[in-house]
Amino acid sequence: MKIFISGIAGFLGSHLADQFINDGHHVVGCDSLIGGELNNVPEKAEFYQYDCCFRNSMLKITKGCDIVYHTAATAYEGLSVFSPHLITQNIVTGSVSLFSAAIQNKVKRIIFCSSMARYGTNKVPFQENFTPHPQDPYGIAKVAAENILINLCKVHNVEYVIAVPHNIIGPRQKYDDPYRNVASIMINLMLQNRQPIIYGDGKQKRCFSYIDDDLYCLKEMAFNMNVIGEIINIGPDEEFITINELAEKISNQLKFNLNPTYVKGRPQEVLEATCSADKARKLLKYETKTSLDEGLSQMIKFIKEYPTYINNYSPGKYLADIPLAHSPLSHDYDTPALFRDAECQPNGWKWLFWGPPNCGTQVHQDVDHSQAWNVCIKGHKYWWFWYNGGYKSCLW
Repeated sequence: MKIFISGIAGFLGSHLADQFINDGHHVVGCDSLIGGELNNVPEKAEFYQYDCCFRNSMLKITKGCDIVYHTAATAYEGLSVFSPHLITQNIVTGSVSLFSAAIQNKVKRIIFCSSMARYGTNKVPFQENFTPHPQDPYGIAKVAAENILINLCKVHNVEYVIAVPHNIIGPRQKYDDPYRNVASIMINLMLQNRQPIIYGDGKQKRCFSYIDDDLYCLKEMAFNMNVIGEIINIGPDEEFITINELAEKISNQLKFNLNPTYVKGRPQEVLEATCSADKARKLLKYETKTSLDEGLSQMIKFIKEYPTYINNYSPGKYLADIPLAHSPLSHDYDTPALFRDAECQPNGWKWLFWGPPNCGTQVHQDVDHSQAWNVCIKGHKYWWFWYNGGYKSCLW
């Protein structure tokens, strides 16, 4: 069977591709490499570096496919109130582009990976029959994509399934972004002997899904006839813990002297969020096989072994090391507040970006002409200040 996976260079998409290839299927996938890493793409996959927003590209690469999985998303849930245009374009426009191309190519079934953010302020545990109450542009965009998928598939007689995986953890999960993937962020910081940053009071509660436990259900959605037209939560409803308790679990495994830094809570954050797994147990025989402690142990092993990259063409030694959490964005593509000070804006300053190898981002000037070179490395932002051919620091 020919299976298409968007976001194949991402955490979930790459693991799903591995599973289908191991089962003997032909896997085709795309990824813009904005959030994914080329190293994650299986060697046997047919890979295209395309953005889902470009419908003609989607039409070309989904041709002949039987099943389409849409796992690609700019998963900036906590930041989506600051970047609504980016989120809406990526999730809504990208989804509609892929869905319409797949339907035109007469695929048999589309599986859309939505988000627990769809439930918003509903009471826990979230059940699939709850009316969605998303609280931020990310959740709103996911629900909009769901509704468009349902509408298109009903009109064109295409099978669909909406999966709602939640708080998945495991190897390959990004840990260099301080606004998402809380478990991996904390592990990475503690491995660097740095205290984790916790938003609010840390009493927010979540359940965490280990990737291997979710993959069985996601694979079954391609073939199981009982799930057509269903919305299904994927993941555990056990071990419902606070973020403070999560930090303690990680610090205990690392034997780290925990003293978190608490900062202002994120806007519109849902304080209690977990999903009922009853429907997945009934339709897909879901079973939680990996405890949270075991999952965290696997993540620690992965992050310890994963190489820290910096491009060979970086300009020189860094002068400052700033966690991104200390320079929050105020709106789409805005300059971090640190660099809006008059002292930091002499004539001739530029902002250029270097990403890690295979990130798909070339050296470029930032859209609002700010004042630094920025290198993204796991868990850090490294900044080079450049003026008239020499380095210069800007203190704060």
